[in-house]
Amino acid sequence: MRFSFTVFFFLLVSVVGFAQDSYDVDLIPANLRNRANACIRNEETTIDMRSPDNVMLHVKKAITVFNQNGEDEARLVLYYDKNISIKGIKGEVYNSVGKLTNKFSQNDFADMSAADGFSLFVDSRVKHYLPSVNKYPYTVVYNYEIRNRQNLIIPDWSPKPADDVSVEKSTYTFICKPTDQVRIKTQNYSGIPEVITDEKQKKTIWIANNILAVRTEPYSPAHETYATSIQIAPQAFYYYNHKGSYTNWKELGKWIYDDLLAERKALSPATIEMVKELVKNEKTEKDKARKIYQYLQDKTRYISVQIGIGGFQPIAASEVDRLGYGDCKALVNYMQSLLSAANIDSYYCVVSAGSEKRSMDPEYASMVQGNHIILCMPLKGDTTWLECTSQKIPFGFLSDFTDDRLVLACTAEGGKLLHTPKLTTAENLQIRKADLIVQLDGSISGKMNTVYAGSQYENQESLIGKSITEQHKLLKEAYNIDNIDFEAVSFAQKKDISPKLTEDVSINIRNYAPINGNKMFLQLNAFNLRRSIPEIKNRTLPVYINRGYTDEDTIVYTLPENINTALIIGQDKAFKSPFGEYVCKASLVDNKLTYYRKFILNDGTFPAAQYNEFSKFINDVNAADYLKLALSLKK
Repeated sequence: MRFSFTVFFFLLVSVVGFAQDSYDVDLIPANLRNRANACIRNEETTIDMRSPDNVMLHVKKAITVFNQNGEDEARLVLYYDKNISIKGIKGEVYNSVGKLTNKFSQNDFADMSAADGFSLFVDSRVKHYLPSVNKYPYTVVYNYEIRNRQNLIIPDWSPKPADDVSVEKSTYTFICKPTDQVRIKTQNYSGIPEVITDEKQKKTIWIANNILAVRTEPYSPAHETYATSIQIAPQAFYYYNHKGSYTNWKELGKWIYDDLLAERKALSPATIEMVKELVKNEKTEKDKARKIYQYLQDKTRYISVQIGIGGFQPIAASEVDRLGYGDCKALVNYMQSLLSAANIDSYYCVVSAGSEKRSMDPEYASMVQGNHIILCMPLKGDTTWLECTSQKIPFGFLSDFTDDRLVLACTAEGGKLLHTPKLTTAENLQIRKADLIVQLDGSISGKMNTVYAGSQYENQESLIGKSITEQHKLLKEAYNIDNIDFEAVSFAQKKDISPKLTEDVSINIRNYAPINGNKMFLQLNAFNLRRSIPEIKNRTLPVYINRGYTDEDTIVYTLPENINTALIIGQDKAFKSPFGEYVCKASLVDNKLTYYRKFILNDGTFPAAQYNEFSKFINDVNAADYLKLALSLKK
């Protein structure tokens, strides 16, 4: 399911020019070396939009790599196709004292297909180069030019690509005609761009200087949400022989519907009659849609198409009907056409998909914000969403790939922003019950039942249909416990709009409770240990918890006869914070020791000042999770 339509556009690697003549590393200010694995010495990106079908990108970049961890910043990757041509590449490599050690050109770049392993049709290729240098620090200088025969996608500028990279100087220049209308989104840029206008062109220049490398802070928002950036969207555009104009989401959605979708929806009379026959006994629109969705899943499979305008435009519904496959665009368009045959309205929706939630920016429409397509059915007050690329996902269920974010619905009336349903903390469940027998030698064995729901449903859903051998292997990786073996494994699914997956296993863990002298050491929490997180002083970024969940574990240990149960003391811990709740209890009845644990983590964005409170909460959970009982053995 987790595949999306992709448009290979300009390389979004930062680009640069050089004011200095020397690349001696000693010339880099000390504060730009602190915490940095690499430093952008001088960077210049120039975009010259001469016409909608002729956009020149000129890039110069000089970057010093301090150590192996910064090596990826020295890698240059350029995509090209029939719409993008690389006019030239050259570069140099300098040692630590700024002495030239190597020159390279386009002939030194590896060149290969940009096929991604799941795309059936791909016309993009990729050139990439990484200097073969094993002595640090060194500096690499790139100089290249690209011509793009479209202006629907203009490369963004983000001068600082990562936390561990510092920036000495970076410049972004956009050139267009004085009459060209463009929209510019500025994020976290404190300066005022320089604007130079004459009769022939308008030049806008943004400059960033002396940006320090910083430590990575855990539980931070996505880098692009707070980094300095400039985004540009021309009002009038050209893309693969398609022309259009937009200034907002309504206009963009209208263009997508009219220009890319409207003529791709027709089905044959035979298929339309088949749909009507398929749903004739269903009483409600939702039941009809469910029947059609099952037909879609049985008939089609996902395959990506990345050729020209195919990055944005689906293949015709009639072709999907004939071939039985398509990419996310094509499968949604096909499902929409099938629903239309049953007189059910639906919306083709562009979404920024991924496990980390990312919404369309309500204030800034652009074609590059989405990477996947899903379907929305308004259904008279019972709005239902469909993921059309999976043959297994339940009807009406959106996984954590597309939940809880703004998406663009493309309709005949124009585009509109809708919000997908949220998988809540209370819905994202993992409920486990286990009955385990502790052997005299400290091994444990027994049966365990775990129910997964919400976002945690999909964590295990991928195991369905795999071979027994593969299931055992993946379960060992998931539980990550030394000496664990699974003697029996079975799964059951409840496939509806709120799906659940039940996992039943029989397990054996050798030497789980080690014996030392007259003590047996039993860690009560066998399967769900929360890791600690670092304490950080002077936190600068908000605390971002992408998704909340609820875990509940009940484990009953039957103790061996040689344990002196009279000496066992019950355990009871509970604490609560804005970030969640934690409870753990241990109680003994006869020779049965029952351990209960409940952990709730709340999603949300919290002030940076609350990080210490958050780290204390998580680390208190970690300490409680690793609690071991020292059980006395009878003499």
